[in-house]
Amino acid sequence: MIDYTFEKVTTERLYVQVAQQLTNQIQQGLYKFGERLPSERELAERLNVGRPTIREAMIALDIAQIVEIRTGSGIYVSVDNTHLSADFTDTGVGLFDVLEMRYIIEAESSAIAATKITDAQILELESIINEMEMYEHDAERSELADKQFHLKIAEICQNNALYKLINWLWDLRISSQLSSAYLRRIRTEGVVPSIEEHKALVKALKARDPLLARETMKQHIENATDNASLNFEH
Repeated sequence: MIDYTFEKVTTERLYVQVAQQLTNQIQQGLYKFGERLPSERELAERLNVGRPTIREAMIALDIAQIVEIRTGSGIYVSVDNTHLSADFTDTGVGLFDVLEMRYIIEAESSAIAATKITDAQILELESIINEMEMYEHDAERSELADKQFHLKIAEICQNNALYKLINWLWDLRISSQLSSAYLRRIRTEGVVPSIEEHKALVKALKARDPLLARETMKQHIENATDNASLNFEH
């Protein structure tokens, strides 16, 4: 396989620059219609960026219909270089950046909540899970219940700054047109909030075990990140 030369990416809005660089290479004919792009890991190494940045760039290219993400197979050029145009302007925050922040913040909020939660609050969380189950196939209501669940944990921490931060992180998910479009896509492909993982979170909180609560939340968000990345595996 030809080892094309990439420019190292070093400034902000990295995924936009990665997407533009790949678009330029496709336009120049370095990658042709129907050809598979290098793997996520390979691109990350060549461009000296993190894999979340590559994922965001691939989402941008997929939404722009420049590439096609084929589950379990890879990412393929889906446009002829003579019919190529794209605008990657997006002032929002990327989906994987938000997930990474949630991994850091919500893991600790779960540990704090485990030391403060009351029996009544456990019942509230279980009620939200029942709602998630009821609306499992209704993407909008399921998403709303999912957000309520995580915000309830933040509320239990009794720290208004922490609550507002976590609420802000959830709102960031839809501040980006790119992220919103991709979230709609993965929902149509059957990627929905895991009921069992939320039950495991309640179990950890009910045990009043901060270490278990922290690790359970970490695993939950790791799984959410993996689920959002399934299309990239090849």
